[in-house]
Amino acid sequence: MAKLSISQAWDESRAVIARDGSLLTTIALALFVLPGVISDVATPTAPAGELPKLGLWTVLTVIALVIALVGQLAMVRIAIGSGQTVGEAIRHGARRSPAYLAATLMWVLPFLVVAVLLAARVVGPPANASPAAALGLLLVCGVALWLAIRMLMTSPVASAEAAGPVEILRRSWQMTQGHWLRLFGFFVATIFGALVALTAVTEIGGILAKIIFGGVEPLTVGALFVALLVQIVSAMVSVILMVMVARIYVQLGGEGAAVKVPTSGT
Repeated sequence: MAKLSISQAWDESRAVIARDGSLLTTIALALFVLPGVISDVATPTAPAGELPKLGLWTVLTVIALVIALVGQLAMVRIAIGSGQTVGEAIRHGARRSPAYLAATLMWVLPFLVVAVLLAARVVGPPANASPAAALGLLLVCGVALWLAIRMLMTSPVASAEAAGPVEILRRSWQMTQGHWLRLFGFFVATIFGALVALTAVTEIGGILAKIIFGGVEPLTVGALFVALLVQIVSAMVSVILMVMVARIYVQLGGEGAAVKVPTSGT
């Protein structure tokens, strides 16, 4: 079993971002921020606890998510030391995204279906709520979280190796064996930091938008302003997460992974 040092991965990630920051920023702006802003601005408001009715925003959201998957794989490609340019990394990410998407759906979709069915028994009038369904939902979420940690290496495996969906899942399972607690700590710290940052930016951005632009209604300048701030912060978190995951992959002996931290390309 390969050794894993989160602090070493962090040090290497800082070096990658310092040297290849311009490449990663270009990918983040093109494949995270721009599609995300368009999706956010087009999404209508809905009552608390409900999703907006299906419409154009749904299509835009799906497209933005698929584009983001390509961006993730492109970032990983650069962070593991491939020496590729931005264009080459994006093209590579596009080629590998179908296998990555299929692998992700294979383990996420069953949990999502069961969670939705159980949530339908929990959400609603208190008199009709099912304690058993609520307990089942908690159990499903717990198992999904446990498995999510074991699947953390799917993106670097999909990017760095010529593997199909099943092999991507098998490789991630194999590489994370014996490292669950450390990866869980890394994952929780990243998610917590991201939530704090996004919450603060959303609140502050909303206040500024109301003062400067008069509100944040959909398809307004105020909504665009808030969406832009949120997507920039979200992209920054994604860059850090993807680079960290890539460097962890290198430590765990990923095939074809560079031993040295990559330098900037052109």
